[in-house]
Amino acid sequence: MKSWVPHSTDSDFSIHHLPFGIFKTATRNVRVGVAIGEHILDMKLLAREGFLKDWDYPQNVFSQPFLNGLMALGRTASAALRRELQSLLSSENPALRDSALRDELLVPMKSAELLLPVNVRDYTDFYSSIEHATNVGTMFRGPENALMPNWKHLPVGYHGRASSIIVSGTDIHRPKGQKTPAEGASQPGFGPTNLLDIELEMAFITCKPNALGASISTEAAEDHIWGMVLFNDWSARDIQKWEYVPLGPFLGKSFASSISAWVTPMEALEPFRCAGPEQDPEVLPYLTYSGQKNYDIDLEVWLETPSGVKQKIAHSNFKYMYWNMVQQLAHHTVNGCNINVGDMYGSGTISGPTPDSYGSLLELTWRGSKPIQLTDGTERKFLQDGDTIVLKGYCKTPAVRLGFGEVRTTILPAI
Repeated sequence: MKSWVPHSTDSDFSIHHLPFGIFKTATRNVRVGVAIGEHILDMKLLAREGFLKDWDYPQNVFSQPFLNGLMALGRTASAALRRELQSLLSSENPALRDSALRDELLVPMKSAELLLPVNVRDYTDFYSSIEHATNVGTMFRGPENALMPNWKHLPVGYHGRASSIIVSGTDIHRPKGQKTPAEGASQPGFGPTNLLDIELEMAFITCKPNALGASISTEAAEDHIWGMVLFNDWSARDIQKWEYVPLGPFLGKSFASSISAWVTPMEALEPFRCAGPEQDPEVLPYLTYSGQKNYDIDLEVWLETPSGVKQKIAHSNFKYMYWNMVQQLAHHTVNGCNINVGDMYGSGTISGPTPDSYGSLLELTWRGSKPIQLTDGTERKFLQDGDTIVLKGYCKTPAVRLGFGEVRTTILPAI
């Protein structure tokens, strides 16, 4: 399949992808768009002008400031819309290609402002990479006690702060808070974090609620999962260390979590399904599943410094996740917890089996003992003010490539 919209062979946004987002321009108010090449297809205008012949759902979902209304129509509706868009954008279909409205319907991406695509009501972060959990456990408890006794029996998670989820391009100030007391001190330290870190993650978004008290099975879970984004769950390691016992992450995590502007529908990821790691010991019956539930998604972390360095510091893959998304959702709801349209679920830090595939600076520098050497002769243990972190993700087969855009964030000084 080829599109009449020009784009390079290595574009993140080919006709095989068609992710959804929210945008505005100097002359267009907030609305839904679809990325194709270096352009955004204006879905509000497309529907208004009658190009969606098979769209049997309300047109006003494309006039909303978030994708929640579109997602709430469910997976069947989104799959049908995707097929219709692929037909309209196909090089063999003249309906849109030869229309007098063609140039008005395609907005250059460089002239648009991309906004937070989802109204996130609730956010859960998991801890589902066995490599990451083993690395962190080894650092703090030693190799013999790296994994906690429950880790291989359930997808560990915690409820995070939805209000501080931000879109790519939104810069953040270095957070401040309490830190472990200095040796001999009677009071904890206080001030800006000295150990600002990233967490390379992905997140899925739900489109179908369940009733309070009802569970979602692994078999039914995919019907609730609409799409995915790149996710950077920022961490202030020194604040986190002091506060997390006994209730877990709080101010060390809640100051910001950054996501990509484009939401990739799960239908686009079908060619990239793959098997996950073998789970041993055997999981409880409610966590069993059939079929391939992991996805082969390459992930990169780039560091850009104020001095001009642009360096890839990590390369991992989503396929390494020990606990997959259907297991995470099944566990999340097994107690009857009700989920909602637009809820977001972070995968947890995605680390691979080699040191260059670790998904956090905590691991990449092994608690600062092995600094990253940069091309200008400087080094990093943790992030400095002025540093920019860029996450990238992409999938490819010999015939198909799609990317998730990027998550770009610059660190500003503490307020």
